[in-house]
Amino acid sequence: MMKQIRQRFIKIALLALTLAMLLVAGVINAVHYVNTSAELKETMNYIVENYNAAYGKTNSQNGENHHRKTASDDSVPQTRQKGNNHHMNTKVEESRYFIAIQSADGELFLGADSKETEYTDDELLTIANDVLSSDTLSGHTKNYLYQVTEKSDGSKAAVFLNFESQREKVFSLLIISIGACVVGILLSWLLVSLLSKKAIRPMMDNIERQKQFITDAGHELKTPLTVISANMDVLSMDIGANEWVQGTQKQVADMRKLVNELVYLSRMDETDSAFERNEFNLSNAVNAVAEPFVSMAEFNGKNMIVNAENNLTYCGDEAAIKRLVSILCENAVKYAPEDTDIHVSLSKSSKNIVLKTENVMKEPLSDEALTRLFDRFYRGDTSRSKDENKGFGIGLSVARAITEKHGGIIKAQKTPDDQLRIICTLPS
Repeated sequence: MMKQIRQRFIKIALLALTLAMLLVAGVINAVHYVNTSAELKETMNYIVENYNAAYGKTNSQNGENHHRKTASDDSVPQTRQKGNNHHMNTKVEESRYFIAIQSADGELFLGADSKETEYTDDELLTIANDVLSSDTLSGHTKNYLYQVTEKSDGSKAAVFLNFESQREKVFSLLIISIGACVVGILLSWLLVSLLSKKAIRPMMDNIERQKQFITDAGHELKTPLTVISANMDVLSMDIGANEWVQGTQKQVADMRKLVNELVYLSRMDETDSAFERNEFNLSNAVNAVAEPFVSMAEFNGKNMIVNAENNLTYCGDEAAIKRLVSILCENAVKYAPEDTDIHVSLSKSSKNIVLKTENVMKEPLSDEALTRLFDRFYRGDTSRSKDENKGFGIGLSVARAITEKHGGIIKAQKTPDDQLRIICTLPS
C-alpha cells in the first residue's frame, strides 16, 4: 500500500512539475519567436522604406545606374544612410540583405546597397529570379525574407533579408530549453523520490492506525460473537425452533463473515504480507468452486454456464484464487434476475489468464456505480437497505485485493445489452 501511494505521489508531483516547466519553456520560446519575427519584419520594412525614399525619384534613370556600387560611390544614395532611427540603423548595419531590381523590359540586376557576401552575384540573382517570376509580393525563400515593390514604370525592386542567424538563435533557445527541462525533470524526480517517503509519512501512519484498529476490533469482536452464537445454540436446544433465535443466529453469522473479511482485507493491505505461491491446475479449481453456485443458480431459477479452458495452470495462492472465483460467482448469482443466463469463463490470452463473469442486472448500473463497484461497503442501490440477497458491499473489494496482490487487474464494464461484465486479468 505504501509503495503504491508513494509511486502515485511521485507521478503526480513529477507531472505537475513537468507541465510547469514545459509551460514556462513554451512561453519563453513563443515570446522569443514572436519578438524575433517582429524584429525581422521591422528591419525589412525599414530597409524597404529607405530604399523607396532613396530611389523613388530615379525610376526613369538607365538601368546601369542601379548596378551594385561600392560603398564609396556617392552618385547613388545608400539605404542604410537614410532615416534618423539609430537603433534601426544599427540593426540594418548588422543585417545581411541584398536588393534585386527587375527593369520594365525584364532585365534583372543587383542594387547598389546590397550587403550579402556569403553568396555570389549569380546565386543571388537566381534566388531573386525565382521570387520575381512567382508574382508574390512577400514571403520567404531559402534563408531570406523578401518583399517586392512594383514601380509605376513597370519595374520591380525586391529586398531580401537574411534571417539565418535569427533562426539559429531561435533553435538554440529551443534546444537549451529542452535540455533545461530534461535536467529539471531528472533533478525533480531525484528530489521527489528522496522526500516522498517523508511527505506521505503522516498519511501512511494514519492508514496503519486504521488497519491496526480494524484488526484489533476484529479480534475483540470474535469472542462475543462466539459466545452469542453458542448461547443461541443452547437456547435453541432448550426451546426448539424459534424465529427470534434463528434471526439472531443469522445476524451473528453475517457479522462473523464481515469481521473475517475486514481482517482479511487489512492483512492484505500490509506491505510485508505475501501469498504462498504454488503452481496448481486453475481450470480444475474454477470448475470445483463454481459447481455449488451452478446448483444455487438453478435453485433460484437462473442458469449458470461455466466455460473453463482445460489444463490451465497458474502459480499463485490457491486458496486466495478460489476465494476470488467464489466471490465473483456469488456476486453474479446474487444480482442476476430469474430466468437469465450467467456466464463464467476462464481462458488464456497472450501471457495472461482471464477470468470473466457476465450477467444481467436486476437494476441497471449507472456509470458512477460502475467505477465504485470495487469500493469497500459500496452497493449499487442508493438506499443501502440490506435484504437476504444483498451483502455488506465488501466482497468485490476482497476480489480486487486478491487480484492486485497477484499483480493482476480487475475491472467492471457494461456490455452493449446492459449486462454487467467483470474481467479479472492475472499475469501467468
